Amino acid sequence: MQYAKRSVRDTDLEGKRVLLRCDFNVPLKEGRIQDDTRIRAALPTIGYILDRGASLILCSHLGRPKGQVKPELTLAPVAERLSELLKQPVPLAPDCVGPQVQAMAEALKPGECLLLENLRFHPEEEKNDPAFAKALADLAEVFVSDAFGTVHRAHASTAGVAAYLPSCCGFLIDAELKALGEAIDQPKRPLVAVLGGGKVADKLGVIDHLLDKADTLLIGGGMAYTFHKALGGEIGKCMLDREKLPYVKEMIAKAEAKGVKLLLNVDTMAVKEIAPNAEYIVCPANAVPEDRESADIGEKTRELFAAEIEKAGTVVWNGPMGVFETEGFAGGTEAIAKAMAKCPGVTIVGGGDSVAAVQRLGLADRMTHISTGGGASLEFLEGKELPGIACLPDKEEA
Repeated sequence: MQYAKRSVRDTDLEGKRVLLRCDFNVPLKEGRIQDDTRIRAALPTIGYILDRGASLILCSHLGRPKGQVKPELTLAPVAERLSELLKQPVPLAPDCVGPQVQAMAEALKPGECLLLENLRFHPEEEKNDPAFAKALADLAEVFVSDAFGTVHRAHASTAGVAAYLPSCCGFLIDAELKALGEAIDQPKRPLVAVLGGGKVADKLGVIDHLLDKADTLLIGGGMAYTFHKALGGEIGKCMLDREKLPYVKEMIAKAEAKGVKLLLNVDTMAVKEIAPNAEYIVCPANAVPEDRESADIGEKTRELFAAEIEKAGTVVWNGPMGVFETEGFAGGTEAIAKAMAKCPGVTIVGGGDSVAAVQRLGLADRMTHISTGGGASLEFLEGKELPGIACLPDKEEA
């Protein structure tokens, strides 16, 4: 199983220098952090390591500087916020590798920590350059990986460094692997998967994998219309992935052969143009007028999907049901969030818009698990090997 990895709990940390890969990719505006959720999420692992008498070297990327030093993407605001949250100084190194950084790392005393500058200021980070990975590894004696949102990328700080140091996962990754792994491999049944979002191509691998695992698949959002078209429906100006039509037909046939209930949205709020509070008509999802496109699922679909979700043993949800970010068309996505909150079973939410809906409605504490990595959780659900997980030793090897 992908999720039985050596944890920070299984690792001797006392007196060691620890390199911790975090996800501090926080939203910034004019140099100010707009949301510190990702920083707070790292605190349990940070606190545990410091409490065990280790010195700590924190590293992360921020934004997409594309291998260039961009002052507006410095991690200085993160260092400042960490200092406040940890109630101790967290200095920012001038770089993430090099003699000066090495000296700062070696000077750390047990219980102290240092934040490295943005990893992606170096093009070698995203290229998983072995020399760059070795330079990072030379700063420490133990590597702890805790940035789940980046483990689907084979970068120097997510995968490369594990070749040079004893490695393990932190609490965030441990929780992600346990929740997602058990939901797919050992679910309380029925297992219901709710998939939304735009391009069907982004989720076909997930659908294919889940057809071997799930009891029910609920499909909404823009991706549903390639399915409607494959079944002979009229979809107007709705999103269509024409190249994937043969594959979608295979998926429909596979669901039928395996006895998996595959439910598409039955009605839609159809608009002539996507715009805030645009005028809409409600029509069958397989009979959309040629001059209209879908903005959200309709009331009948909301009730249909909610009924399946509320009786599930396990629900995994990824992707919005409509143009969630456009005013007037978040209702379908919010209906899914409310149904998830009512479900007495295990509820797992992944993907930016799905998570945003749950948080906006104040329902986050009603979910069993909220995934911190959109792309990583999708690839996990697809059954893909994640490079930043594969590089970590299995728990039984500890």
